[in-house]
Amino acid sequence: MSARAFPGVDARLSRYSYLVGLMPSRIVDELGLLVRLARRRYSSYTPDPSTGGRTGLLVASGDGFAADFYQRCANVTRALWPTMLEPLLRRSDARRLVGDDAAWSSMVEEPIGRAITSAVPDDLARGVIATDALIGTFARLDDESLRQNVCLLYHVFNDWDVPIGGMGAVTSALTQAAARYGVEIVCSAAVFAVSGAGEVRYRLDDVERVAHGQFVLAGVTPTVLASLLGSAAPASAPGCQVKVNLMLERLPRLRDESVAVEQAFGGTFHVNETYSQLEAAYGQAAAGIVPDPLPCEIYCHSLTDPSILSPTLRATGAQTLTVFGLHTPHGVGNRDQLTSAVFDSLDSVLAEPIQSVIMPECVETKTTADLDAALGMTAGNIFHGGLEWPFADDDDALDTPGRRWGVATQHERVLLCGAGSRRGGGVSGVGGHNAAMAVLEYS
Repeated sequence: MSARAFPGVDARLSRYSYLVGLMPSRIVDELGLLVRLARRRYSSYTPDPSTGGRTGLLVASGDGFAADFYQRCANVTRALWPTMLEPLLRRSDARRLVGDDAAWSSMVEEPIGRAITSAVPDDLARGVIATDALIGTFARLDDESLRQNVCLLYHVFNDWDVPIGGMGAVTSALTQAAARYGVEIVCSAAVFAVSGAGEVRYRLDDVERVAHGQFVLAGVTPTVLASLLGSAAPASAPGCQVKVNLMLERLPRLRDESVAVEQAFGGTFHVNETYSQLEAAYGQAAAGIVPDPLPCEIYCHSLTDPSILSPTLRATGAQTLTVFGLHTPHGVGNRDQLTSAVFDSLDSVLAEPIQSVIMPECVETKTTADLDAALGMTAGNIFHGGLEWPFADDDDALDTPGRRWGVATQHERVLLCGAGSRRGGGVSGVGGHNAAMAVLEYS
């Protein structure tokens, strides 16, 4: 959603989510969504911590950075991306569809750290690639679980763009499309029980109510849904990130005088995210310590979409800033510690303290505990419990529409339709589309 997060400041911030990268154009077209996306001119900027940020790596969109590595990724994603809106392939069928055994092995069967370190020799460049494997995922880059591989696959599926008007514009477009199709939307309804027979019990205006449906499509996490059904909770990974929203009087000065601040902040600004720093941060966090320095990345949406600022703010040079801190697993560090860690990390590469350019009272920190309490995201996992491969194993049962479409629960007519579905995990609409397809098959 988008909100005026700071009293008296006329700026609409995307307080929780931040970019759109997994929403297929087919969903946008079929629903007639009035969503406009803007491409960022620069892919990323990464100050080099070995020089104290006096030099860095600026990557323009489409400039061929790490071309061999990303070509190998593309050989996998080009084949699998169209299948996201189809019944699940089995693993062996997905591999045949990709048709490149080397690319398949490096992305799907071996820890992605091996492919990254083989592709580029530089610690800084390795880190730029590696961050896509660790957003919201707590793992080493050589982790045999391959959680980091799944995360990287989703992040390189598509380009990541800025929604014009903020993330709330996406929500509004979906709401308008639903209204056109006659959907009744009830807000502020607290659901407290769901049955496998399609009964939903909820409270609205302090009155208990009951709704009945042939199917129940749930956008909550699988853990929350299990609680509503009175079932045992499924396995779920905790979240591992902190998000700090800032309103700046202006962009901070850089130590690197060869790069303009508009270039550096025009894409993803990586801070203390070299490959070795990411690995060291994981080790600290696994020991229960807030990493120092904390790996962070910055997004300045107002550079790409000034419409989220009032004309007055635009005229003053004000900018929004979202900082996403990695390797902060649920339960490690409190709000003040995490906020300080973010500021310290940024200050290590900037020419002036970040707090010197923040507007008064314009700091908002969202921890994993906040996501759990405010949004019902179990343990603050932004993927509703952990990403899964977008295909089924060869021995998985695909004998019902729910299972074939990757949206099944233990109850045949209760389906997942959000980020907790097999191919969910982002602002995409994929889970909802596939749940709808499963319903049509049942019907």
